[in-house]
Amino acid sequence: MLTVLAAMQNEADTLLAQANIHREYALFGKKIWEGQAFGEDFTLILTGIGKTNAAAACMLALARGAERLLNIGVAGGLTPVAKIGSLLQIDRAVQFDFDLSEINGTEIGTLDEYSTPYFPLRTGGSFVRGTLATSDSFASGNDDEALLRRLGADVRDMEGAAIAHIAYAAKTPCFMFKTISDNAGEGSVREYRENLKIALQTLQDDMRQIWEAARNG
Repeated sequence: MLTVLAAMQNEADTLLAQANIHREYALFGKKIWEGQAFGEDFTLILTGIGKTNAAAACMLALARGAERLLNIGVAGGLTPVAKIGSLLQIDRAVQFDFDLSEINGTEIGTLDEYSTPYFPLRTGGSFVRGTLATSDSFASGNDDEALLRRLGADVRDMEGAAIAHIAYAAKTPCFMFKTISDNAGEGSVREYRENLKIALQTLQDDMRQIWEAARNG
């Protein structure tokens, strides 16, 4: 069965608005819905914001028998392919706030048990694709600009790479889609507040295409 992971209620609502929900409950502090959308049964878990929340929810999904994972949400754009209001399919993700470089001499984002900072994600369909960088902060400055450019990041968020990490370790197919709410950097907080509804509407409007990719990819 497909399990969908969303950090915030308004992100989850983009799917719930198009689904028939059979059951709603909470487990280990996570809200969970079970239902059907676009002809397929699914489970939706509200992860909460941040990498620990996301990883915990992903482990919960896997422990409950998830066969495929789908992460949906909004994110900040970093490059011209990630315009406000657009949808990106994420093909790889990196935790850019994880750093063992002084100990191991590895690139920032590389966990001790891996040789690359990037976690690959399953892709499918005709979508613009990009690299996601994840950290446990919503930053409105440009302090990370050089690092993000070096890592080839197109988008940044606070959950995606943690989900990608768990899915990769579990050898479970994981699809990830982000709609762009702001241009990360100076002014991002203002842009986020101004454009969040636009990004959420894109996510809702494109949900059927997202669903087909996760079903057939």
